[in-house]
Amino acid sequence: MGLLPQQIHLTLPPWIADVADASRLYVTDEERVGLAIELARQNVALGGGGPFGAAVFDDEGRLIAAGVNRVIPQSCSVAHAEMMAYMAAQQRLQRFRINEDGERYVLATSAQPCCQCYGATVWAGIDELLIGARAEDVEELTEFDEGPLPADWTGELARRGIAVRRDILRHEARAVLAAYGATGPNY
Repeated sequence: MGLLPQQIHLTLPPWIADVADASRLYVTDEERVGLAIELARQNVALGGGGPFGAAVFDDEGRLIAAGVNRVIPQSCSVAHAEMMAYMAAQQRLQRFRINEDGERYVLATSAQPCCQCYGATVWAGIDELLIGARAEDVEELTEFDEGPLPADWTGELARRGIAVRRDILRHEARAVLAAYGATGPNY
């Protein structure tokens, strides 16, 4: 079989820079989740992957990193939008815990994190999680399995200092999922 891989390389699509404006402030929860939803919408429209988008912001609303689902094009089951946003933020800031500098950071996501992204959220180093669609929306409108979460998953995050706010622009987030789900299984 030869040598084992010495490098892992994941990429985000170049169009992200056209959607995610790093020169502006995203002040409100709706602006932040709105960006995540628009990333998800564009990811589907441009064939970049599944209907999920996420972005990391500092407390003032500066965009640190953005991510979209890249599972199929990258042949990588961990290339979910939240994971890509976390990895891009960690790489940009050069630290494995995003908030290691004592500042506050927020992850905005178009849909509730699955079990994998929930686990990463525990350790990524964010202080707040903003969510558009719920896991039940994802499972109702698409064929994705979001996996098991602790019964009190929001309480578990709160105990670790991560505030959770849900249902931000939920209707808009559901619309992206519904449009994707209507095309049939394509992941």
